[in-house]
Amino acid sequence: MGNCFSLSISSDQSMNKVFQWLDDKGSYVHNLEKNLAALETTIEELKAKRDDLSRRVTREEDRGLQRLSEFQVWLTRVETFEREVNDLLSARDAQLQRLCLCGFFSNSLMSSYRYGRRVFLTLKEVEKLKSRVFEVIVEKDQRYEVEERQLQPIIIGQKEILEKAWNHIMEDGVGVIGLHGMGGVGKTTLLAQLNNKFTDLRCGFDFVIWVVVSRELLVEKIQDEIARKVGIVGEEWKQKESSQKSDVIYNYLRKKRFVLFLDDLWEKVDLVEIGIPFPTTQNGCKLAFTTRSKAVCACMGVEDPMEVKCLAENDAFDLFQKKVGKITQGIDPEIPELARKVTKKCCGLPLALNVIGETMSCKRTVQEWRSAIDVLTSYAIDFSGMEDKILPLLKYSYDNLEGDHVKSCLLYCALFPEDDRIPEEKLIDLWICEGFIDGSEGIERAENKGYEIIGFLVRSSLLMEVEWYGTKNVCMHDVVREMALWIASDFATQKEAFVVRACVGLNEMPKVENWNVVRRMSLIKNEIHNLSSSHECLELTTLLLQKSNLANISSMQKLIALAHLDLEETDKLSSVATISSLRNLKILNLSRAGVSLDCDAIEELETLEHLEILTIDIDLLPSLKQFLRSYRLTCCTRDLTIRSVHLESCGILLPVTMNKLREFNIIWCSISEIKMGTMCAKSKTVSPLHNLSNTCFLSLSKVIILECKCLKELTLLRFAPNLRTLSVGSANQLEDIVKEEKGCEKSGIVPFRKLMYLTLADLPILKNIYWSSLPFPYLKRIDVIRCPNLRKLPLDSQSGKQGLIIRYTEKEWIENVEWEDEATKTRFLLSCLQV
Repeated sequence: MGNCFSLSISSDQSMNKVFQWLDDKGSYVHNLEKNLAALETTIEELKAKRDDLSRRVTREEDRGLQRLSEFQVWLTRVETFEREVNDLLSARDAQLQRLCLCGFFSNSLMSSYRYGRRVFLTLKEVEKLKSRVFEVIVEKDQRYEVEERQLQPIIIGQKEILEKAWNHIMEDGVGVIGLHGMGGVGKTTLLAQLNNKFTDLRCGFDFVIWVVVSRELLVEKIQDEIARKVGIVGEEWKQKESSQKSDVIYNYLRKKRFVLFLDDLWEKVDLVEIGIPFPTTQNGCKLAFTTRSKAVCACMGVEDPMEVKCLAENDAFDLFQKKVGKITQGIDPEIPELARKVTKKCCGLPLALNVIGETMSCKRTVQEWRSAIDVLTSYAIDFSGMEDKILPLLKYSYDNLEGDHVKSCLLYCALFPEDDRIPEEKLIDLWICEGFIDGSEGIERAENKGYEIIGFLVRSSLLMEVEWYGTKNVCMHDVVREMALWIASDFATQKEAFVVRACVGLNEMPKVENWNVVRRMSLIKNEIHNLSSSHECLELTTLLLQKSNLANISSMQKLIALAHLDLEETDKLSSVATISSLRNLKILNLSRAGVSLDCDAIEELETLEHLEILTIDIDLLPSLKQFLRSYRLTCCTRDLTIRSVHLESCGILLPVTMNKLREFNIIWCSISEIKMGTMCAKSKTVSPLHNLSNTCFLSLSKVIILECKCLKELTLLRFAPNLRTLSVGSANQLEDIVKEEKGCEKSGIVPFRKLMYLTLADLPILKNIYWSSLPFPYLKRIDVIRCPNLRKLPLDSQSGKQGLIIRYTEKEWIENVEWEDEATKTRFLLSCLQV
């Protein structure tokens, strides 16, 4: 047999090892009750120590000190083991019931062993945490450095609004500051200037945070940027969900003073979702943001937002000169004069001034400058830098518009000349007739939608709202207009779809390569005498020719798709013959056109079956009678001017079908009275109405009466509840505006509730505007010019709005005014102004 190796162990040794193992491991079970009691006591002592230290560190943080990261780690471990102890203690009763033989054994030995071991190890860790001694738990907060923003080297014209915005940030009562304005106006530059002020002046703020938001609002991106700025970094942060990040940011900043700059907001930013404590007077925090939309300011809770406007003319010229440079301007004495013309084309927009100024800095000849002006005047898109640096930035505002119909409404405004004031009522009518707004559910609903769109475009900084003698108008910044034309031409790939040559001095039709692609053409304010007759223009729907030198329109017969024809103030127009061939015409503007419309012309207008809007001047009595008998024409008339017509005996009967009439003018006429009447379809006659309590001109907003002898009163105006402007002059026999005997009180109508401007001039026997005081809630101004017998105004101490001005020409008149009472005199006498 081979070699053998044998090991023999005595039975006594084996038993000794078993008892040793039982003694070591069994202690977890045998000492379980004692260890649990010790654990419960030790964790309570640890929690008390934790609470004491936490209160202490909170007091120190309130003094501006910062807790040590080491102490924060200890707090986190205490929290972890507190949860572990709670789990162990909740299972205590069940585990103790398993013990037997005085605690030396268990009914479930392995389970009790594992539980006892956890209790023992946890006790050791809790004792270790409790024994930790902190000599220092806070330190002086390291100074947070403000990230300075890079600025353009030249900043002009923003001093006033910069000071205003800075003062808002420093004011205790202002928490949120909103800066709004069109693209390229300098909002980001202004915000960067505010940010950079904090590089030297901390003003007690712990953090100054800059975040660019932009069109795609990504909450986590904003959270990450804020976390980076305040020092919350690491893998643990990256692993958190957005809602968790929100809690971390909130708890970190809720006891800090911060300034948060949010650049380029396109919609409301939910501060709660991000984790930003809302700035209040109590916490002293501030939020300042920029946006192109005034609506965003409202959504963010800013009651009084600050508009960043384009530069004033001199500031704009200063900026442009600095961009061009002294050398270029000094080459030829004519260049500075041409530079001012180029500056005006930029309309104060810093973006355009910077880009165009840099382009012109290398233009060293007068001819180059003149060429640049020609390009900017005729088709600015061709100018260097316009299509790649200026227009794309503005296009973001267009892209943010909701709905193609709103975008179409904006593009339509580009058909009007630069700086043109477009009446809102007129613009909305055009939008409806062009089909951008659905008018099938009623004109009032469609008009309300139009005003909603105007409001949205104004708040988006794409249109500007201006008021002109009681009429609300909109206008378009020149660079925004160029952007609209660029988009309408499919980004310059179809330049001839929108042919806009308004106010450029044309003597003949512009040259167009393909007339069949032309959809809209604007030739406003030119010297064109004749239209070319060789072009069919099968797609042309809009043709604007107002204030042109046009003599006749006979060559328009081929424009079979034409829906909108504007001939306003074509004072050399001799005839509208053949206009009946324009079968699809919806809008026809003949206001202040030179043509005298005879009865044949009125008949031709009546054949236009689709006509929805008509503005017309009539200066022949037979034509006026025929017009007033035409249901089709009176129903669609928006503006009516009657001039040089004599009807002393019977006056004028305006049919109640003229419910769309907005402007009514009577000039150089002999008319005794203006009444309302009903139209008889069979006999085509207009009969006077006697019961007028339920009839009124709802749309009428402007009335001008001038040089009308024989006219004695204008009581008809009490049935124009939306009248805003009334001007009456040189009516020698006018005694009353509204006559008391006409029974106004019985009708229950309070006239002139919407009136804003009232002008009375050269009315020698006028005695009364109205026989009693009226509220005039919207009245802004009354002009009284040479009305010696008008002794009493229909005002009391409650009439009118604050700031109502009464202007007069004769000192004797104001001295003889009979005021309602002393309170009325006291209120209005100080607002009277001699002119």
